[in-house]
Amino acid sequence: MGPARLIRTLRATAAAGAVLLVPAQAVAAEPEPAPVAARTEVTISPVDLEGPAISAVKVTVRNAGPDRLRSVKVSFAGPVGWAVQPAERSVDGALAKGQAVDTEFRIQVPEQRPGFTVRTFTATATYKGGDGAGSATGTRSQRTGEPVANLAAAYNSVAITDESNTALGDYDGEGNSFSAQKLAAVGLTRGASVSALGAKLTWPDVPSGTKDNVSSAGQAVALRGQGSKLVFLGSGVGSGATGSATVYYEDGTSTKGSFGFPNWSFDPADAHGATLVASSDGRNRPSGYGNAGIAYRVFAHSIPLDATKQVDFVVLPGNGNIHVFDMAIAS
Repeated sequence: MGPARLIRTLRATAAAGAVLLVPAQAVAAEPEPAPVAARTEVTISPVDLEGPAISAVKVTVRNAGPDRLRSVKVSFAGPVGWAVQPAERSVDGALAKGQAVDTEFRIQVPEQRPGFTVRTFTATATYKGGDGAGSATGTRSQRTGEPVANLAAAYNSVAITDESNTALGDYDGEGNSFSAQKLAAVGLTRGASVSALGAKLTWPDVPSGTKDNVSSAGQAVALRGQGSKLVFLGSGVGSGATGSATVYYEDGTSTKGSFGFPNWSFDPADAHGATLVASSDGRNRPSGYGNAGIAYRVFAHSIPLDATKQVDFVVLPGNGNIHVFDMAIAS
């Protein structure tokens, strides 16, 4: 039967109220997409950091791929200078889908240093089969000491002064600062709520002329919550206010993201991918208010988070030109 005759037959059948059964081969079903193979998993047991000592560490490799995992080799490393034995272990036999195997390493842990420190451990498995990727890596970060309780506890710079007493400020290293009055005119009053990039942030709730922001220098700051991104509220000094922040989760893993702020004046408002939050008119100089007609600005920027994990703390970038007024997690 030709195409034209088939169409006439279908129309006639429909008009008669009959049901026409079409052979299965006449209607080709869309093929279902092949499932994506799960990644091979590498996990590291907690490391005893009470040094000086030799600590045993267990590295577990789990075959989450669709095929047998074979020719598995595992290596493990700690911070620079920490000796590990052996350098690599080979796994006998093969791992069926869903099967896991443990390997053990010994690491020389030095005496603990005072203060807050984060140490990262890395294990890598190479293999054939499994998910077909050929290698997988797991990391574990552990800390000694405690991060500061919140961002306000890390304030180290005076960015906002009253126009009646401008000499207290030194936002940019030259004694200049934002005017509290001009910031208030655009909604940035003490303790004001600020919405940016899906997060609810808070403008510093401290008196003018006191420390009100963090000049970023690698400070570790406690932050609890869960969401899709971490939003920073701040501004830059100079045109090189960029860096990477590291987010540590409660399970010992971490992610890193880069962000930056434009200079508080003159740079394009979207430099480094930032978003403009507010522009104030002029600034306070050591001698008093000045530079009327020039915008001095506050921005927002964000880095992605693993939305399945609980954030524990954040290590800020090591670039003092990045000034942070607040940070918050966006859902």
